Amino acid sequence: MAAVDDLVVTHDEQAHRWEGRLAGRVVALVDYVPQDGAVALVHTEVVPEHEHQGLATRVVEAALADARARGLGVVPACSFVRLHLRRHAGEHAGGA
Repeated sequence: MAAVDDLVVTHDEQAHRWEGRLAGRVVALVDYVPQDGAVALVHTEVVPEHEHQGLATRVVEAALADARARGLGVVPACSFVRLHLRRHAGEHAGGA
């Protein structure tokens, strides 16, 4: 799917979120709340015209990888993130 391949994910520390952009437009995001040594991933959203294309998964994966690289734990407060971690438990064992 071209949209997934073209997605650029960035971390906006001021806004406390990871953003997925297509052609410069935010089309998916994961909001978080900083905690002591961790981030609580509290909300995942995709704009309606890009739902069901795998964009939320890509942004969540990027958020998890970035948090891991920064040495932060992850609190999966969002139902989508919890489901993602359950579905991919082997990939994230010990990392989130």
